[in-house]
Amino acid sequence: MSKMTPQEMAARIGGGLLSFPVTPFKPDYSFDEATYRANMDWLCGYDVAGLFAAGGTGEFFSLTPSEVPHVVKVAVDETKGRVPVLAGTGYGTAIAREIAIGAEQTGADGLLLLPPYLTHAEQDGLAAHVEAVCSSVKIGVIVYNRDNAILQPDTLARLCERCPNLVGYKDGIGDIELMTRVYTRLGDRLTYIGGLPTAETFALPYLDMGVTTYSSAVFNFVPEFATKFYAAVRRRDHQAIHAGLKDFILPLIAIRNRKKGYAVSIIKAGMRVIGRDSGPVRPPLTDLTEQEIAELAALVAKLPQAATQQAAE
Repeated sequence: MSKMTPQEMAARIGGGLLSFPVTPFKPDYSFDEATYRANMDWLCGYDVAGLFAAGGTGEFFSLTPSEVPHVVKVAVDETKGRVPVLAGTGYGTAIAREIAIGAEQTGADGLLLLPPYLTHAEQDGLAAHVEAVCSSVKIGVIVYNRDNAILQPDTLARLCERCPNLVGYKDGIGDIELMTRVYTRLGDRLTYIGGLPTAETFALPYLDMGVTTYSSAVFNFVPEFATKFYAAVRRRDHQAIHAGLKDFILPLIAIRNRKKGYAVSIIKAGMRVIGRDSGPVRPPLTDLTEQEIAELAALVAKLPQAATQQAAE
């Protein structure tokens, strides 16, 4: 059981950079616990405000409902309270509640509620889904607004009244008008998280809308770059931000955009590039080609921390 209240967890993650560690797999696609432990311990050595176990970059969608709590437990055990650990949950309401309860029992500090599986629903149905998950646990819950689970400001306001442990809103659609309306309506009742793929590209304009943090997937394999970029965003250093986007983020996006699913696959490839191979992605995702991995390696090699990382390995 978490020692943090939902409000304490929300305040903690809102004050710094967040990341979603990959879930390492062996060649047979089974969970590689030893590598996961090593990766989590390594990432805790950097300035990160929270780690999301079995999240989107952690291939939540390819894990079984019983695997998720196990992955979360390993994360909780390995981080040893150094950073908050939040767990992914989702699918249908019954499964989402089951995963949420299991994650809470393993010691997770909070939950990220991903969109329901496959189906679209009206606002009342989505609200019932969120409330059902919130009422099943005492830890804080963050809703992920994207795809088929786009909550409108009125719906969020009602949920905030009914669910004290609903403490976060993660945006994954990039609708600036909606984000503005949500923040204007709810203010500091929620912690706001930037959750678009490669969130660094949206970080500065989102900061001006009250979104103080975002989830950095590249933190998995270039944590020094990711933390320095976040610091530049928070101090509104346009020159440093532009350089980071031009020299690394935008070229990385160019590779990522070549195939569907590469938003996750390119992070696994990055782990391989730095010598922390975390295995393949599970189907239906596909891994980068060897040529694409070589292109990614060339990008990483140009970063200032590359020499330090290689020396550490």
